[in-house]
Amino acid sequence: MDAPTRVLKALNHEESDRVPAFESAFTNNTIMRHYGVEPGTGLKDGYDSIKRLPGRDRLANLAFSSQKWLVKVLVDGYELLRRVKIDIALSYVTHTYRKGIPGGYIDEFGRVMKVDSYEDGTVILGYRGGHFKSFEDYEKWKQPSPHEKRRLAAFLAGKQVQEQMNNEILSVPAIGGMFEPAWEPFGIEVFSRILAKPKQAKKVFDDKGNLALELVKILGENGAELILIWDDYGFKNGLFMSPRNYHTYIFPWLKRICDEAHKHGSKILLHSDGDLSLIFEDIVNCGIDALNPIEPTTANPEYDIFKLHEKYGDKITFVGNISPVMLATGTIQEIETYSKKLIRELAPGGGYIFSSGHSIIPTIAIDRWEAVMRIREKYGNYPIDVPN
Repeated sequence: MDAPTRVLKALNHEESDRVPAFESAFTNNTIMRHYGVEPGTGLKDGYDSIKRLPGRDRLANLAFSSQKWLVKVLVDGYELLRRVKIDIALSYVTHTYRKGIPGGYIDEFGRVMKVDSYEDGTVILGYRGGHFKSFEDYEKWKQPSPHEKRRLAAFLAGKQVQEQMNNEILSVPAIGGMFEPAWEPFGIEVFSRILAKPKQAKKVFDDKGNLALELVKILGENGAELILIWDDYGFKNGLFMSPRNYHTYIFPWLKRICDEAHKHGSKILLHSDGDLSLIFEDIVNCGIDALNPIEPTTANPEYDIFKLHEKYGDKITFVGNISPVMLATGTIQEIETYSKKLIRELAPGGGYIFSSGHSIIPTIAIDRWEAVMRIREKYGNYPIDVPN
């Protein structure tokens, strides 16, 4: 069975040949080399070559509109996922480069992004703050357009690599949602002041909602089977805003986005970290098809994937949730025991995609990763039969 069929069966709560797998990010050069894929020939090399040239911002933005260049950026990462039998790979339709700065760049939303390097050479691009100091700064910024050439180029590049790999992976376009791209360009302190001014807040949220809605329409019309929305609504101790603000500014857009996707036969995978207990049912009622990662390290013991699955398992597909902390510091036995529990309790009948509770980070050793792989390989085939 190919990856697209396997993933779609899980989303439709049907059993396939095996439980599909996903990682929101795989940033670990040590593991990558272990599987015979040499990192460093993709995005970082592209930036390094561009930043040495005159007119780098213009060249970078042109590069992100080139399907041929984007295929080269994606192929190494997709190849790793194919080799480790992860079924879903992401192509980035938003969050792209706008302006270069020392050590990184400002993206199209106005987020300051900089590079961190690790001992094994792993490079992670991380958020460092907002470019805007006021609402006036925001109004002067050229807002991202859904119709820029780079949008479809990213989607089509991913599909091209998928076809080259005989559909052993499903390439999924990833876009920004309504919340992260709204507050991060300001930083939390400045954005908190904007929230106190409803007209300003509504303008910012509506800009992001219109962008996401139109992108989902464009992607759906061009055959996207699954679309990922990046939009962390919470952190480990709770929500970033009151539930009232999510109901006012976020959920009307999320509902329209899900409806638009379903109209075109597309499905929506929402990636949101944090403790979402207070709004979990509202998120489900908006019509999302899957939720990742059901973060396992929140401060709330009731935010538990098994408890949530009991209540909502017939409504959405759960994608998660082996703790990256456990993967980095736990014992092999702990990792194996928890992995087996996820498959045993969540996978029967479909509606579950195997994943970490966030991503595969540089501190995860090869033996820990291979422990996860052994469990999935041994017990992840349908019909599910996992001993206690």
